[in-house]
Amino acid sequence: MKSIVILTSALLAGGFLTVNTSKPVKNTLSSSSTFRRSDAGAGPVGAVSITIDKSDYELSVYDEKGWYATYPVVFGNNSLEDKKMEGDNNTPEGSFKIVSKRVHEKWSRFLALDYPTKESWDKFKQRKQRGEIPQNAGIGGSIGIHGVWPHEDFVIDKYKNWTMGCISMKGSDVLEVYGYTPVGTKVIIRK
Repeated sequence: MKSIVILTSALLAGGFLTVNTSKPVKNTLSSSSTFRRSDAGAGPVGAVSITIDKSDYELSVYDEKGWYATYPVVFGNNSLEDKKMEGDNNTPEGSFKIVSKRVHEKWSRFLALDYPTKESWDKFKQRKQRGEIPQNAGIGGSIGIHGVWPHEDFVIDKYKNWTMGCISMKGSDVLEVYGYTPVGTKVIIRK
């Protein structure tokens, strides 16, 4: 083992081996963690945007310098399908904006998304026309980014989907994101 460390150190020092530190790779062998850019202590620079990747269970924040931070998240149900209708507990996919922020009595903070958007309505109507959902189905609403119940960050660590379609973060993570994310921030949700 000692020889591997010495060889790796020599390769790094000699410039023969480089490491991309722009965004860390998620370590799936341990519990979920938050990753930040090395100069993240000062907070994001300028305008921020958020990309939520459902298949990787990650919420990534970008600022004027590029990638800023990545936080573990969970969603509605285990299928990770796009939201089709009210009550399916799926998290919608598409482009959204944060339309309001508030302290939440159960989940610490709530950043409301503008779901349903025109894109959401178009997909909903097409699914009805194709008979994928009942004709009397509603599209749903009240989708946002929020924390977990107090002392229940373990649901994020275990990637346990539990919401009714929202994006859920650890308590400390949602406090951090809430603090630097203004109303109007662009949010992309994808699979």
